[in-house]
Amino acid sequence: MKKFLLVLCFLTLWQWSFASLPPAGRKRSYPGGKCYLVRVQLRDKCGTPFTLDHPEAFLSSRSLSRRRKQLLKVDSTDLPVSPVYLDTLRSQDVAVVCTSKWNNTVLVRTRNPQMVERLASMEMVSSARLVFESPDSVGRPMRAAFHTEFNRWDTIAHDPYGITATQIEAMKGLELHRSGRRGRGMMIAVFDGGFMNVDKIPALRRAKIVATRDFVMPCTADIYALTEHGTMVFSAMAADAPDAYVGTAPDAQYLLCRTEDTETESLAEEDYWVAAAEYADSMGVDVINSSLGYHYFDDRRMNYSYADLDGLHSHASRTASMLAGKGIVLVNSAGNDGMGAWKKINVPADAQDILTVGSVTPRGMNAPFSSIGPTADGRVKPDVMATGSPTAVISGRGTIVNQTGTSFSTPLVCGLVACLWQALPGKTACEIIDLVRRSGNQYNTPDNIYGYGVPDFGKALQIGKR
Repeated sequence: MKKFLLVLCFLTLWQWSFASLPPAGRKRSYPGGKCYLVRVQLRDKCGTPFTLDHPEAFLSSRSLSRRRKQLLKVDSTDLPVSPVYLDTLRSQDVAVVCTSKWNNTVLVRTRNPQMVERLASMEMVSSARLVFESPDSVGRPMRAAFHTEFNRWDTIAHDPYGITATQIEAMKGLELHRSGRRGRGMMIAVFDGGFMNVDKIPALRRAKIVATRDFVMPCTADIYALTEHGTMVFSAMAADAPDAYVGTAPDAQYLLCRTEDTETESLAEEDYWVAAAEYADSMGVDVINSSLGYHYFDDRRMNYSYADLDGLHSHASRTASMLAGKGIVLVNSAGNDGMGAWKKINVPADAQDILTVGSVTPRGMNAPFSSIGPTADGRVKPDVMATGSPTAVISGRGTIVNQTGTSFSTPLVCGLVACLWQALPGKTACEIIDLVRRSGNQYNTPDNIYGYGVPDFGKALQIGKR
């Protein structure tokens, strides 16, 4: 698995992506020069000025409201990392890249590879681990040109959903939409590596983007100039172009987060993912779409083994397993390793209390590339399946294309989860997850290829109303 869980890309898209780069100077020296990232595990939160009596100091009113509705309490994991400890770390000539309050960790940047040992020896630190070493050079991102309108053949006049009707109705999602449940009032965070031209493509103009944030080091000034993968994922939920392309949650609000480094594969990307998850929580997000996954890295010594897929071993999975307890539903792609040596789901698809999504063909047959379970501790994975071989999406050029991968089946489910929750606002995150599983066409006979099967969101709604 290398980047975004894509194993079957179209040659023409690859050629276009390469051609979109500048003709000369496609590489540049790593910004800021050679560096190392170290994950520091702190022993406690001594010195924090924050208290559980005043959570409004570190969580938004929307976040607190979401928790109150689900009878969830703010606890010590929600307290921010001690600023006293952060200042102490900075005094060691390191820069703080991001933190995780839920795990009480800090990701720091240093030029000194010996800093790992120095940090590990500090009294306030329980462990320190090297998670990233910068390459010599990286690519130069550049926006691609985009179309201002769809082609004539993209419009299907007799169907208001255009080309997406089939992939949504495969999960009986139109039933939710027809009853007025299109995600209004719900907030979805999208984690990806970039969102090429999302701010320019006409079919995405109606999308309600409330905030964007880049968690990757080095940060970019424009997440809309980066990879189109996030654009395609986002379009499957947020697009609203009648007669051509309508997503699964066109009325929802969206938070776009860059957590994926397209140039390298390292454990540091888990730190970015975790920081984004906590940011999403603090903003009051209801659902997260993560079409990302990891199991091997540029430094092979960091690779995961199957035994690590217990939902708690990896930094990202441990955090993902906490999300439902914070009142958030995570919808994560299973991975595209079904035909490779690895075969299994990726991190954080192994997390507990989430929805892991695999891919099927339009006829409901398992896509052979779709990663399988079970988890190392014996849980069924994937949880559910959706159309992903192929999925109709909108590219970074503003054209409708067919793309293959669990990256694209995942947002189909994610958007409908938001619509279902809109219809059942009294349910908890765990109850919504359970309803989606129970609606699957293999709920009574789950396996580790299809999981609980293709969900029926109309059925999930009816079960939820009982």
